[in-house]
Amino acid sequence: MSENVGKIVQVMGPVVDVEFEPGKLPTIYTALLITNPVINDEADNLVVEVAQHLGDNVVRTIAMDISDGLVRGMEVRDTGKDIMMPVGEASLGRVLNVVGRPVDSFCEVSYWFRKEWLFNLNFYSL
Repeated sequence: MSENVGKIVQVMGPVVDVEFEPGKLPTIYTALLITNPVINDEADNLVVEVAQHLGDNVVRTIAMDISDGLVRGMEVRDTGKDIMMPVGEASLGRVLNVVGRPVDSFCEVSYWFRKEWLFNLNFYSL
């Protein structure tokens, strides 16, 4: 199966519009990856989440980090999954950013579950 790759068509602050090939639009809440050289030298270091289908094979996304340095035509890779957060003992006492990446200089967290499962835990809180 080939990778679903789109192109940035517009950047307005944290809002990034991405165009994909016809019939290959990612679903809403899907995480997309962009390599943003302003953040660091790592590949796929910026996660954006699909928020809306605009039509004409374009999706509107929200960036989970700074969007400085993004330009039209940059490649965007579809992960096919939602943004995921680590939960469980491995994440206890850790400092994680909004997409689950550690910011506390320790090793990567290995337990990953879908974010919907994490949000459903609030049902049981008092």
